[in-house]
Amino acid sequence: MTVFSSDRFTESLLARFRRWWREFSRPVVPEPIVTLPAPPPPAELVLRREAREPVLVPARGDAFDFQVHPAYTWTGRGASFGEFRQRVDGYLDWAGGVVRDQAADLARRHEPHRSHELERALNAHLAGQVWPRGGDGPRFTVQVRVLPDQRIRDQLRPYWEERIRLECRHELDTLRTRQAEDLTSRWREVLSRLADDPVTRHAARLTEKQFAQVFGEYADERRRVPMELAELLRDALKGHHDLGLGPSEYTEAWDAAIRAHQRQYGLTVESA
Repeated sequence: MTVFSSDRFTESLLARFRRWWREFSRPVVPEPIVTLPAPPPPAELVLRREAREPVLVPARGDAFDFQVHPAYTWTGRGASFGEFRQRVDGYLDWAGGVVRDQAADLARRHEPHRSHELERALNAHLAGQVWPRGGDGPRFTVQVRVLPDQRIRDQLRPYWEERIRLECRHELDTLRTRQAEDLTSRWREVLSRLADDPVTRHAARLTEKQFAQVFGEYADERRRVPMELAELLRDALKGHHDLGLGPSEYTEAWDAAIRAHQRQYGLTVESA
């Protein structure tokens, strides 16, 4: 049996008391408070949907209907995309009623064959508007395409076929005229440059037959006219000599004119 002395027991007890006191009297350091960031707001969901069927609204006179094809852009928050799409699909019929109400008055101001004018007017009216006006559910904006009644389209088809045919014919005639003018201008330049070349007429025979024929006729005409004019001037000069006018300034001027004319057109210049 082991017997502990009272001194050793007392020292052990004091040591444990001192350790306890140190732990108890140690200042308590507060743990730092970590502030967590606020959760991000729910992402905005966007879905584009076209109507299942066109919305029919009567045109002026109530005999024909316009076919209005809406294209909706839906937005929302706070749901999964699958849930959001299901909610949107459930609202499509109601949205079609909104478009019908918005289009009815405008449609009756337009004639049945003026669908493109109604489309512009209706899109301008719908721009910037959102439905429903309040609440947390999906909301939509809308743009539309407008087509005329099928019976109107059948009536318009012959008109447009004839118009297209006339416009195409006009464009073709205009193109032909422009090309003919361009070709004529080019041939005029070619003939003008080649006519003064003494070997041109022979070289033209080496080209296609039609060009050689046309150029030959052109060259003959250019030579024939100056020669006839020179002959007239020569006869006039001889007539003045027959009258005994002598070498006057008048006859000398005529003679100089004849010689200059002959040189210009490549004719033989006769010696005085």
